[in-house]
Amino acid sequence: MSTKMKQNIIEQIQIPEKTEVSIDKSLIKIKGEKGEIERRLVNPKIEISKKEDKIVLVSKKATKREKKMINTFKAHIKNMIKGINQGFIYKLKICSSHFPMNISVQNNELTIKNFYGEKKPRKVKFPQEISVKVDGDEIIIEGTNKEQVGQTASKIEGLCKKKRNKFDRRIFQDGIYITFKDNKEIR
Repeated sequence: MSTKMKQNIIEQIQIPEKTEVSIDKSLIKIKGEKGEIERRLVNPKIEISKKEDKIVLVSKKATKREKKMINTFKAHIKNMIKGINQGFIYKLKICSSHFPMNISVQNNELTIKNFYGEKKPRKVKFPQEISVKVDGDEIIIEGTNKEQVGQTASKIEGLCKKKRNKFDRRIFQDGIYITFKDNKEIR
């Protein structure tokens, strides 16, 4: 008969120089070189506080569930700090060998014209905090929020996957594909 003792878990995250952190209950605001980002992290059994140059996550009498939540919160806070100081970059490659696509960005909306010869343009909106640029046959997405940057890249890539069942995928490989994300080459 084994009984597992509930234990106290304390995790600390170092705050880098030139980074300001303010914590108000569950709302975390971080200011850095590239701007400001805020996020609400809520769990009744986890306390988040700032002590000197560290963010401290504490859970008393924690179970596996609280340990998992503390690690999740820690990952989110680290991503916020990285985004504010370095930013996140995704690059997408435009492949159009059969039908020349026209891609433009205006008013937080990316428009793809003449995809597979279609008359109706395909459009995707993105948040105002995200920067989207078209540079030749490449789309560059930059921002401080990792989720927003990744979601925008995914939406753009997914926009070109809709309704292509009429064409042989081995021959018609036209589309927009993610090739680079956060310092890692893909494919």
